[in-house]
Formats: sequence, structure tokens, C-alpha cells
Amino acid sequence: MKIFVYCFREFDEKEFFDELVGKYGYTYGYTAEHPNLKNAKLAEGYDAVSVTVCDFNAKLLDCFRELGVKYVATRSIGYDHIDIQHAKKVGMKVSHVSYEPDSVAEYTVMLMMMGCRRICHILDRARIQDFSLKGKLGKDLGDCTVGVIGTGRIGMAVIKYLKAFGCRVLVNTSHQKEELSGLVEYTEFDTLLKESDIITLHASASKENYHLIDKKAFDIMKNGVMIVNTARGTLIDTDALIDALEKGKVSHAALDVIENEYGLYYINRMGNCIINRQMAVLKSFPNVILSPHTAFYTRKVVSNMVEKAIQCICDMEKNVENPLIIT
Repeated sequence: MKIFVYCFREFDEKEFFDELVGKYGYTYGYTAEHPNLKNAKLAEGYDAVSVTVCDFNAKLLDCFRELGVKYVATRSIGYDHIDIQHAKKVGMKVSHVSYEPDSVAEYTVMLMMMGCRRICHILDRARIQDFSLKGKLGKDLGDCTVGVIGTGRIGMAVIKYLKAFGCRVLVNTSHQKEELSGLVEYTEFDTLLKESDIITLHASASKENYHLIDKKAFDIMKNGVMIVNTARGTLIDTDALIDALEKGKVSHAALDVIENEYGLYYINRMGNCIINRQMAVLKSFPNVILSPHTAFYTRKVVSNMVEKAIQCICDMEKNVENPLIIT
């Protein structure tokens, strides 16, 4: 089995790719570059390509298919960056990964606490030696009602952490889970928006969920709500969020993901003019935290992502059933 790895990070992933060669019996080549039509030829003669979040469109799928590539394994939970329908059409198999939810769940709760305690404001003032208290008054996370949108593995982990703090947790879902019995209150979606002090997003990026949080949703929310998103940028209408921040409807936003982030994150862009005006506006607000899609990023998760991508490729080659294989 020959695997060509795009978006490769020597400083963390190489250790795990090298360790697993003996276990799975593969050889691999790699580049730090994101895949594109110019560098696709690097994968000629390989059975599979592995990528992270990038723009993997129909033209790119066709190009790799013509080069003999049979499998695409993304080292991410989300796979909306890949044209899945076209992959099915041309007969290319695609897989994604899963990993333990605690890394993202812990990061999510950290962002909530940073917002509740106004930590960015406090640290900014500390840097200029303003140690006065005015304007720094925070609130206890345990006193907050938190609306959790999306109750997959990460959403459920977040809920369990929140209950340890004593939060009231609201959930809107058509499928109630036994594991959450006694931990949450099931409500209508509008009720969740209206009553939550904090709204945290853990839903998948789908056509149905596109701009799930839009102007109408912001209008329903209580004044001073906090928005946390460690899922996918497309869940929020960014222009509507900016408007809600400007009007004071949203008191804090903590975003590990944003719209149109493909080709932006995971690259050193120091000194570059970044073409993303929404990002520039959000960065200008003192009550917005932007982190570059790093909620997942722990040693354990990177190891899991690499191994599960490799395992999926092997299973696709052997035609072994695997729930992480999409097509």
C-alpha cells in the first residue's frame, strides 16, 4: 500500500506515520502543501492520498483518479471540504476519522470560561499595567443556562463537563439520548435560543445546518448572549454575527472556526494581507476570541487521526467494512 500525504506536518505527524509502518505495512510520501492541480502529480503511482481540511473539489478528484489514486482519507472528523457526491460518481472511496471527544470538549469549556471571566480584556489591560478592577467583573459559569446545539460525542462530553459546573443545559433534538437522561432539558429550538446565556455549537456542516444561526436566530436570543463555535464555521451567518456584536446583542463570541477558512489556517501567514474581510472585522472586536481551528489539537488526537486514516485506507483496499468509510 502506497499513501501520499498532503498537508503533512513533520513536527507532529511524522512520528506517528513512521511508528505505524510496521503495523499496517505501507510506504508513504509527503508534502506540506495542500493538494492542488499543480502538485497532484506528486501522488502519481500511489494508491491513496491523505489530507486535512482543504478544498478538495470535483476537478481535483478527477485529477487524482486519472493518476491512479483510488482512495482519499481525510485526517479530520468533518468531510464537507470533499465533494462526496462527485467521489461517489467517479467511484473513488473516501473516509474520515473519529477521535475521543474530550480535547474539543475541554477547549469548548475553556472558551466559555474565558468569555465569562473577560480574560482577554483582563490580560490586555495587564500588559499595559492597568491592574484596576473597573470593567473586569465576570460571571460564574455555573450560574449560566447553556444551550447545546448538536449532541454527538463532543456535544455529550461538553454537557457532562457543564453539569459538573452546575449549569442548566438546554438541548433541542429529535432524538433524545438515554445517556443524557437527567442531565439536560429538551426544548424547542426557539426556546433554547431565547433562554440561553451561552450557546455552543457542535452540529455537523450540512445543507440543513447551513447558517443555522442567522439574523432571525440572533433576534430571538437574549441580550448579552455568548456564542461559542468549535464545530464548523458555516453553522453561523458571519455577517449576522457581526451585526449582533455591533448592536450588543452578543456580548462575547469565541470562534475556533469561521466561514471561508479553507487555505487559511494551519499555514504561517505572518506579514501577509489576508483576504477575509469578515475575519478582519471580527479580529477588531475586543469581545471576540478567534483561535485557528485548534480545539482538537492534542498529542492523543493527532495520533488517533493518523492511525485511523491509515486503517481506513487499508480497509478500503481490502474491502473491509468500516463506519468511517463514507463512500
